[in-house]
Amino acid sequence: MKKNVYIYHFLIMLMMCCSSIAEPISEFKLKDLSGHTHKLSDYRGKWVLVNFWATWCPPCLEEIPDLVMMYDKRKQQNLIVIGVVQDYQSEKEVKDFMEDMLISYPVVLSNKEVSMQLGKVDILPTTLTFNPQGKLVSTKRGVINRKQIEQMLDATKP
Repeated sequence: MKKNVYIYHFLIMLMMCCSSIAEPISEFKLKDLSGHTHKLSDYRGKWVLVNFWATWCPPCLEEIPDLVMMYDKRKQQNLIVIGVVQDYQSEKEVKDFMEDMLISYPVVLSNKEVSMQLGKVDILPTTLTFNPQGKLVSTKRGVINRKQIEQMLDATKP
């Protein structure tokens, strides 16, 4: 009987610990390189992709053209893309890179405040996908491509 009590207490402590770690993202407030603030709640009715990347990351470079194309094509309809650049040397380096890659979507410099809101990312690229109701529905580690994004957007059409 005593053993069961210990197991029960251990499970309760484990659930409390894990539930605080895995708390879902319900809002964020990010300032991009242009000085514009992006809040998840401002994009209700649209899919929101938050894409973590770095200038030195080959898989990130592979997916950027698809993200740019999808953002340019659908930003007025049902999609917002926000890039979060990791492990950068300077803001100028990031801006030059954005110009070279023709990145048209907003880009945020990662810092402690961003990590506190969105969580720490351990694999690049990583894309967080929020549905039009603002709920985090997917965390994709690795390259995301145009076809995957289109399938996601088309799956919600009436």
